[in-house]
Amino acid sequence: MLKLLAPCLVVDTLYDINLEKLKKQGIRGIVFDLDNTIIPWNSSEICPEVLGWLTDLVNRDFKLCLVSNNGNRRVRQIAAQCEVPFVARALKPSRTGFRQAARVMELSPASIAVVGDQLFTDILGGNRLGMFTIWVKPLAAQEFIGTKFTRQLEKLAVRLLKSAGHLS
Repeated sequence: MLKLLAPCLVVDTLYDINLEKLKKQGIRGIVFDLDNTIIPWNSSEICPEVLGWLTDLVNRDFKLCLVSNNGNRRVRQIAAQCEVPFVARALKPSRTGFRQAARVMELSPASIAVVGDQLFTDILGGNRLGMFTIWVKPLAAQEFIGTKFTRQLEKLAVRLLKSAGHLS
């Protein structure tokens, strides 16, 4: 179970992801979490730098999809800004939302990377399907109250992952 929480890659920011290396590994699609991954929590606007970076991904022939536990209306609004498909109410870490994203992108799970800020939703969900998981530091300290509680569990999980040699 502990290994399912271990990300394949840990980065500080989205911009630290080596896109050429992903391509060489056979990654053709990228699933992005929304809150505190590509936008600050509870925001409805993607900053121009992130929007430009996402556009660059598309220009590099990556397929993109947003996967969020948020409601349909909010996720649709944000997905429209970057013109990518989305899965709302994904129930992460359930595999359902990630499977939907794979179908939308017409890719196998093995050719998809998942980028998210939470071990217990994004990383666990992606790992359950054999996707390449990338754990990024949260964009902001402000979070949903439930996420604040989960962050405490996450700290314990990180210590356990490190002691088991699953995380450096």
